[in-house]
Amino acid sequence: MPTAARWAAATLAVGLLLGTAGCAAEEQPAAAGPTPRPTQTARPTPPPPVLAPLRGTVAAEGADERPALAAKIDNHEGARPQLGLERTDIVFEELVEGGLTRYVAIWHSDLPDEIGPVRSVRPMDPDIVTPFGGIIAYSGGQEVFVDMMMNTPVVNAVFDFDDTGLFYRDDVHESPHDVIVHAAELVRRNALLPPPAAQFEYAVDDGEPTSVAEGAANSVVQLRFSDARWPSWGWDAAGASWLRSQEGEPDLDAAGAQLRASNVVTLLVEIDDYSFEDIPRTLMIGAGEAWVSSGGSTVHGVWRKDSPAGSIRLVSDLGTPITLAPGNTWVELVPSSGGVEIIP
Repeated sequence: MPTAARWAAATLAVGLLLGTAGCAAEEQPAAAGPTPRPTQTARPTPPPPVLAPLRGTVAAEGADERPALAAKIDNHEGARPQLGLERTDIVFEELVEGGLTRYVAIWHSDLPDEIGPVRSVRPMDPDIVTPFGGIIAYSGGQEVFVDMMMNTPVVNAVFDFDDTGLFYRDDVHESPHDVIVHAAELVRRNALLPPPAAQFEYAVDDGEPTSVAEGAANSVVQLRFSDARWPSWGWDAAGASWLRSQEGEPDLDAAGAQLRASNVVTLLVEIDDYSFEDIPRTLMIGAGEAWVSSGGSTVHGVWRKDSPAGSIRLVSDLGTPITLAPGNTWVELVPSSGGVEIIP
């Protein structure tokens, strides 16, 4: 091959090699860098659950915003079984004339459509109801007692004055133990009233109620209001609640189930027998002995209430505020002439 031709061929070969090497360099992937981490988005902390003020349990949606409804509930044999007592937040049992008892029952967390039978008010009822605000339903009463109740900041719904259909007489009980209230409708008509304030302190975050932490285990709380009324509460470990009896017989609701409570608060109270002739008046403004039963145990202490609008304060013998178990409560206003027996 002539020299010029060989030189041209060599030049072409070198060019081809350089072109191939250049292409290879262009096709080689770049060195991999560190893999970027995904951005961590902070999760919002959920708000704490809203607790029902009169039970210390988690409130149903919207239930904490409505007002409390109190009612004067009959406890005559002819009024049993009562309607709605099993769904109360708090019930007060009080002595009335003839050695009988009546209830001031308060609904807030769980509101039935109907409650009753309702009866007339007594002179201690304003001091019991005022701290809850909201509404009080009753059938009437002596003019002086009705005036006392009307002078509280609580909305009064009275059978004797009602012409709007909130009350009716049922065909289950005989008169006068037959007046029933449309409870849910009564609350709906007064929905703008504020909800109640908490009345007791509750053990929260899995804490023990004071009766368990400081008290002693017991099986029965036996009470005596009079020779005609001696209720008792027996601890049901399986149901984790106290079961109510009256005069030795189970106290049943309208469905045939025994009434039960998470807490039984027993207050020894003085009775004014003279200011209103034969109508006993439980003195709610004052202080005295107290027994608080929760979780199958009872702790002894003192109670105090300083004003009509003030709540009942409970302090143990060790000087600590008494906390209750979350749930419903019965408050037994036992006369000092009666009796309280805590049975192991």
